[in-house]
Amino acid sequence: MFESPADVRARLTRAGYLPDEAIATTVFLAAALGKPLLVEGPAGVGKTELAKAVAAATGAELVRLQCYEGLDEPRALYEWNYKKQLLRIQAAPDDQTWQDVHDDIFTEEFLLERPLLAAIRREGPTVLLIDETDKADVEVEGLLLEILSDYQVTIPELGTIKAASTPFVVLTSNATRDLSEALKRRCLFLHIDYPAADRERDIVLTRVPGISESLAAQVVNMVGTLRSLELKKSPSIAETIDWARTLIALSLPALDAAAVSATLGVVLKHASDQERAVKELALDA
Repeated sequence: MFESPADVRARLTRAGYLPDEAIATTVFLAAALGKPLLVEGPAGVGKTELAKAVAAATGAELVRLQCYEGLDEPRALYEWNYKKQLLRIQAAPDDQTWQDVHDDIFTEEFLLERPLLAAIRREGPTVLLIDETDKADVEVEGLLLEILSDYQVTIPELGTIKAASTPFVVLTSNATRDLSEALKRRCLFLHIDYPAADRERDIVLTRVPGISESLAAQVVNMVGTLRSLELKKSPSIAETIDWARTLIALSLPALDAAAVSATLGVVLKHASDQERAVKELALDA
């Protein structure tokens, strides 16, 4: 998949993702060892984008399971098309036995793939993104343990389905709750925090065509100042990029106090955060 950490860095950079040495090395090891990669860190630091970049850099198909409270096995793995099965039962000839009907309705034709099963059954290169794993219930972790151990799943009516090729698996977590030690043991771990100012400036320069280095530096420095405040939600990297694009769209050459006041809603999405920023930065002076 990758020849070396340097190869990871070069290919992810070409895909529009600027990794540091730790990211490049851990991605390489996850691919080389065939281990899932658990990526943890604050919201908006590029965890999901990393999985997308790996898929783009390797030409793999991205299969995404978005986790949330209440996610269960049928929505994550597979379920049967009950409406179609019912229609088949109703259309069955009178002389057909229940066993014949049963054998007919529990076949591939009536199976609805969900992300985990789809990733296992894909024959081509696949990146499986299990996003915001910490938002799912503990029961989902048990399901992931089974799948990530052997990359196979058993469907009672169809038997055991083994992965044609091992997908590159990325699990992300915002650390809103601790994941089980059993799940962590199966993964390589990578913590991503907000990038250093020079790296975030390079990200902005890469993702925002036409922006000057000085304006990119002003945006990044101001975002860093905002992150140092006690906010409900600190600006993400994506919001840094959006802010830079906003200034370009408004043809603002510099991020002065007036520009910050006019565009603060691009990076701060809570009224209390905006009020704190205005007060701390003396924007109303």
